[in-house]
Amino acid sequence: MLYYSRHGSVAALAERIAEGVESVSGALALLRRVPEVSPRTEQSDDPLPISGPPYAEPDELSACDGLILGSPAYFGSMASPLKHFLEQTSPLWLSGALIDKPAAVFTSASSLHGGHESVLLGMIKPLLHHGMLIAGLPYSEPAVVNTRSGCTPYGASHHDHPQGAPLSEDEVRCARALGRRVAKLALRLKSSS
Repeated sequence: MLYYSRHGSVAALAERIAEGVESVSGALALLRRVPEVSPRTEQSDDPLPISGPPYAEPDELSACDGLILGSPAYFGSMASPLKHFLEQTSPLWLSGALIDKPAAVFTSASSLHGGHESVLLGMIKPLLHHGMLIAGLPYSEPAVVNTRSGCTPYGASHHDHPQGAPLSEDEVRCARALGRRVAKLALRLKSSS
């Protein structure tokens, strides 16, 4: 799982998604973050995060059986640090390292109309360019139908209002369901190859 989280809500979703992944026998969630970028330099000079999961290296993605990508919503788009990281994955694209691996996306926004779905759809585009198989949340997942907060068929989401609001029960259910779905798909695809 690869994500950028500025205020912690995307990280909270990542943790629930990881619980879903690890609820599937034989699946292991590997959490990685991307570093900040600065307007003066392309990437932060901090080699290691002070706390939390380590920063990702693009080459690590080729060893994964699936990928779940997360970002906060900024004006209906993914955060610059995540986009910057993805722009460094051309060698993986050239080698086809991610082709036919399952992928999913998740986000958080401070308003219900803060771009949840446009961010999720935007994050799907580079995954499609890599030849990944996109897994969303089907309407058979009750929380997708019943939610009064975040959660979409395009991926897990969180309505972070007021900022720092905990995940709702439906958001937790959707996050765990997304993790389970990608883990099951990854194991099924790996065993059939």
